[in-house]
Parts: sequence; structure tokens; C-alpha cells
Amino acid sequence: MSIQIVKSIREMQDIAERFRCEGKIIAVVPTMGYLHQGHASLIKIARLHADVVITTIFVNPTQFAPNEDYKSYPRDLDHDKTVAIDAGADIIFFPDVSEMYSKEFSSIVEVEGASKILEGSFRPTHFQGVTTVVAKIFHITKPHIAVFGQKDAQQAFIVQKIVKDLNFGIKIIIAPIVREEDGLALSSRNIYLNDTDRKNALVLYRSLQYAAKRIQEGARNVTDIRIEMEKIIKGGNPSQIDYIAFVNPEIFKEVEIIEPPVVLVALAVRFGTTRLIDNLLIRLK
Repeated sequence: MSIQIVKSIREMQDIAERFRCEGKIIAVVPTMGYLHQGHASLIKIARLHADVVITTIFVNPTQFAPNEDYKSYPRDLDHDKTVAIDAGADIIFFPDVSEMYSKEFSSIVEVEGASKILEGSFRPTHFQGVTTVVAKIFHITKPHIAVFGQKDAQQAFIVQKIVKDLNFGIKIIIAPIVREEDGLALSSRNIYLNDTDRKNALVLYRSLQYAAKRIQEGARNVTDIRIEMEKIIKGGNPSQIDYIAFVNPEIFKEVEIIEPPVVLVALAVRFGTTRLIDNLLIRLK
């Protein structure tokens, strides 16, 4: 099997418009490439809902801070083509940075509030870069459906917000986190982990499982749960815990007292120089 690679914005728009005129349903799966089985799961879900599946591969420089891993972020188009084909994608949109951002580019899309907490507090320009590039991808690929992963829960909420607020008319599907058998959430950045840090990182999911158990047993004050989660995580010798947060996922605001029907427990932790995020949606009994 083969897959069509499109690098030009104009060509991608023309292709998408032709599909729309033919009455076909388009789904897009935006990624930064170095695809793994988590990405493949998003493509497979898109395949179930659409006639045409477009996977975008673009390492977006505007969502990286100067001290982050933009230049070293893993890239492998041949590998990505194989994963995308196996998962059922029809087209890969693979633009250059100069194609996406002209020298005169100066427009931004920004969501207030939710983009400033958690990830936003540690990466202040991150979500501005995400929302701007996602808006561009939507205009370029003209989808009816877009699929994002729950692992980036804050990003998923913010994308849903711009779609609603700016009337994109796109159905957003949020797909479950895909984990290794031992519980580690799949991430392109897992490749940075050495063997010791890879083993130590398993404390992330263990701490989330602990939180779920406590909450389902009736605990509602987050302070005690957070203290115990910190102990579990510190047992994995992290280099830094950025945050452990309890969030109302409907409005994406942190809470101190957990209330039904659901709470999102989210964390960001560094092992060596590798920063990992994970989360768990916990439904209250």
C-alpha cells in the first residue's frame, strides 16, 4: 500500500475541497510525527468515522520555548508513513516550516484562562502555538472531524474551546490514552528515557491509580491525596515534579474539593532531562 504525501497548503486545500464536493467525510489527526501506537489508535478511530483520513505531521516551532527540544524532537517520515498506512490513513500533510509560517506571519489564536494554568504556567507560550497551528490545520485540511488524544488533556480541552468559540463546525473526538503493558503512557518523548528512568517513570501511573482508589473510596480533599502521590512519585527518583493537579474537566479549573461526577488528575514530572505528562479521568461512585 502507498499513501499520498502533500507538502503544499494550496494543494492540500484543493484536495480537501474536492473531497467535500464529492460528499465525502474528512477526518484529520494532527500530530508532530514520530508516530507510535497511540497515534495509530487516533488514526484508526478517525477511519471509523470518515471516508478520508488525513494525518498531519508538523513539528510546530511556535509551541516550543527556546530552552525546549524543538531541534532534537525525533523525526522519521519513513517510519511515520508505515504507521499511518497500517492504521488506515489516506494522506499525510507534511509541510515545511516556511510553508506554514511566512516571514510576515503575525496572527495568533489564544484561549484565555485554561491556557495559563498547569502546562501553561510552565510553558507560557505553548498553547498559543498549539491553538494557532491547529486553527491553520483546520483551515488547510477542511475536516468534518478531528481526533485528539486524552494524554494531552489540557490541549484537548483548549482545542474543543476554540472549535466552539470560533464556530469551526468540526466534531472533536477525544481518544483514550494508550499505555504500555506496564502502564507507561505512550509518548514520542519516551525515546529520550534511559533504561533506569524508563523503569522509574512507572511511578506516574501508580500514583494516578492510587488517587483513583482513594477518590473512589470517598476521599474528597485533594491535599492528602497529593501528598501521598508525591511520595509515590519521589520513589522513582524524578529530577523534578512540575505539578500534580486535580481539575474539573468540564471547565478545566483546579479544585481543592473533589465533586461528582468526574475529576481529572493530571501531572507533569521530569526524569533526568525528559519531561513526561500523564492523567486519569476518575468517575466518582
